[in-house]
Amino acid sequence: MSVSRRVRSALTAWSGSGRRPILLLVAVVVALLAGSATVLLAIRDSSDSAAGKGDGKAPADAPYRNASLPVAQRVEDLLARMTLDDKAGQMAQVERGYLQHRPEDITTYRIGSILSGGGSAPAENTPAGWADMYDGFQRAALDTPLGIPIVYGVDAVHGHNTVKGATIFPHNIGLGATGDADLVRRIGEATAEEVAATGLDWTFGPCVCVLRDDRWGRAYECFGETPEIVSPMTSIVTGLQGEKLGGTPNSILATAKHYLGDGGTVGGDDQGDTRLSEAALRELHLPPYEAAVKAGAGSVMVSFSSVEGDKMHGHKHLITDVLKGELGFTGFVVSDYAGIDQLDGEKGFTADEVATAINAGIDMVMIPEDYQAFVAHIEENVSSGRIPLARVDDAVRRILTKKFELGLFEKPFADRSLANALGSPEHKALAREAVAKSVVLLKNDDALPLDRKDKIFVAGKNADDIGNASGGWTMTWQGASGDITPGTTILEGIREVAGKDAEITYDEAGKGVDSSYDVAVAVVGETPYAEFEGDRPDGLSLDDTDLKTIARLRKAGIPVVVVLVSGRTMDIASELDGWAGLVAAWLPGTEGAGVADVLFGDADPTGRLPVTWMKSVDQQPINKGDDQKPLFPLGFGLDYDD
Repeated sequence: MSVSRRVRSALTAWSGSGRRPILLLVAVVVALLAGSATVLLAIRDSSDSAAGKGDGKAPADAPYRNASLPVAQRVEDLLARMTLDDKAGQMAQVERGYLQHRPEDITTYRIGSILSGGGSAPAENTPAGWADMYDGFQRAALDTPLGIPIVYGVDAVHGHNTVKGATIFPHNIGLGATGDADLVRRIGEATAEEVAATGLDWTFGPCVCVLRDDRWGRAYECFGETPEIVSPMTSIVTGLQGEKLGGTPNSILATAKHYLGDGGTVGGDDQGDTRLSEAALRELHLPPYEAAVKAGAGSVMVSFSSVEGDKMHGHKHLITDVLKGELGFTGFVVSDYAGIDQLDGEKGFTADEVATAINAGIDMVMIPEDYQAFVAHIEENVSSGRIPLARVDDAVRRILTKKFELGLFEKPFADRSLANALGSPEHKALAREAVAKSVVLLKNDDALPLDRKDKIFVAGKNADDIGNASGGWTMTWQGASGDITPGTTILEGIREVAGKDAEITYDEAGKGVDSSYDVAVAVVGETPYAEFEGDRPDGLSLDDTDLKTIARLRKAGIPVVVVLVSGRTMDIASELDGWAGLVAAWLPGTEGAGVADVLFGDADPTGRLPVTWMKSVDQQPINKGDDQKPLFPLGFGLDYDD
């Protein structure tokens, strides 16, 4: 920490507190003349102690170190010992990339949490590589006088999707199609096991937004378009955390996000404005959070978006009065990535933005880079009275409670005995089950199920591409096409399920097909994207490559079954008459054999639409009850008896 910052901190404390002004001023002058960082550190610690109420010290037998005491007692004992420096650091969450070459800053600034942003991984992207990184950061945190461990967060939103070799489950839109809350709970358990296998203890999921416009680039992160579909899926919180947070070695902290109304922005605009009365907002978007709170979600993430023009990151009424007050949420609220930076519309964050966000009820700020400035802004705002110390104490109390409940004080380091859970056969089998249950059969002119004795031609850019099948938030933030992680593509699944004696021919573009084939399967749709870059205000049609592939197959004069790999509904009504079958496979992940199980009839098509399927993009937004006639209504899905 620079000498100039220590001087500023001391002077700020002096001017704001009115305590010992002459003594402090003399000490500052002496320090400046002598160039003594040691004296300045003593000054700063003295001021921080006065402001934060604690002295930053604890004996080895301090009550908070005693695991047999109640969590609340341990929290209060530790909180009473913390300086303002300690408290400000606990409220800071920093991206790993900004600390990997300077872990000592975790100690200096008392950093309380670290995250991996989308695709941010150690050079060795293996369980051992992650555990080594985590333990290194944790050692720096434990080197502080009070020895408060970090909690490490990651976007494990459809499996531990940043780690190569992890089981990639269907995205939430597909899980919503299953209608199976117990399946979703089991997926939460498997995801927690794989996250714990790398040493981490917190996931930024589930997303419990209610999807109201398919043009939104985060559509696939939603379970469906009504709270009645979404709320039961908060069973995943129990899967992730267990019946009791910290009750098993695999228990990790869950996050309900993005609070509130992010799925209802005008035009499906990512980070846009949701224009609803509070009554309508409560009726449509609040129930899943109420369910998540009842399930015990340990954290809630605030949305980038606004409600009636007011940024959620500064919305005290909805965060403090509604979430923490009416819903009784006792966990901690975390900002989204650099979310408080947007409060004033200017680049970077200011002391005013920090004060607004913290006073609104945000407890931990995903900074993610300039942690030095954040800590200084917290201290300055407390010293000036703009942020009451009681509000800081409330935030830190909430954070510490979850750290104690997770057992981080007793077992701060990665449990390397869990490493074999990553990509285990049991988890892959579960993912395959989930894929099969998520598939929705939308049209079938006696083309399905496929017959293993038939001569089958497979085509399409998504047939043999694990990256396309997995979508965004897979290995990287936006995802990518290609062989990005081990898994079974849909084509490989078709070959596996059909058996070694089946006649399966594949060409991505459909070249070589002719009338000798009994049926063609076109696996087409979207390529990976994530928030912001995935917004499609200008249309949701199949691209020219897909349309040409399907046309080539149809020209052969054989039935064509279209398997649509996408994170949302697509504008396909004008093409549908020419298809003998249509299957919505959503974004199935690494276990493409689950799609093949349904195509060949080994599994019944039990999936049902969790969203209304438009006739054309001009109908967007289209939802149940809005008096528009869809191509397929909410809840639609055929089975093989229809």
